[in-house]
Amino acid sequence: MHSQSNQTDTLDNLRPLTELKGMERATIHDLRGGVRFRSRLAALGFTPGVQITMLQNLGHGPIIVTLRDTRIALGRGEAYKILVAREK
Repeated sequence: MHSQSNQTDTLDNLRPLTELKGMERATIHDLRGGVRFRSRLAALGFTPGVQITMLQNLGHGPIIVTLRDTRIALGRGEAYKILVAREK
């Protein structure tokens, strides 16, 4: 029962990557999109379980994140399809 509660807490905590603020950390949970989108992002290192840090999110235009010691710029539409769980 305890693990179900933790899983529910994680699912309730899921947000699009676009909701993170500067220097906030999160863990990638899911990629919402077609096969080509998921494959492209996986090739860049965006896979479930990976920790990600938001470097820049001005509320418009591209966002900049760090994952696996690499800085990556993403369009807001792409970032919106990446579901993350914020670190507490």
